[in-house]
Amino acid sequence: MVLMDTRIKTTGYEMTPETSEYLASRLAHVEKLLGDDALTARCEVELGRDAGGQRHGEYVWFAEMQIIAPGSYRIRATNHSASINGAIDDVKEEVERQLKRERKLHIRIARTGGAFAKRLMRFGRAAEE
Repeated sequence: MVLMDTRIKTTGYEMTPETSEYLASRLAHVEKLLGDDALTARCEVELGRDAGGQRHGEYVWFAEMQIIAPGSYRIRATNHSASINGAIDDVKEEVERQLKRERKLHIRIARTGGAFAKRLMRFGRAAEE
């Protein structure tokens, strides 16, 4: 069950129920990574056939996903593949990679801030003695 605001757009493609279920299962993984931000985040997904250049052969399906969390970050990924499900998988993996990187960045900033505060407290005690 997806709790975040999800908007799906299709371009040159009629979404089937199977694809809709597949996309919902992939969005559930992304939502799990968002944690508490999932309630306020908006996820915009666009699926379809590529309009430019090659209209047959490999890599004609595309998926684009954009996650917007108010006040914090905006993540965007686009991918082309030979099948619509492959494009969904690839874009989900890229979004997950970016979300994990964003989380590590926040943890690192919190840790360095805490270490700085600890150094300041040590310096304050040394000045009192």
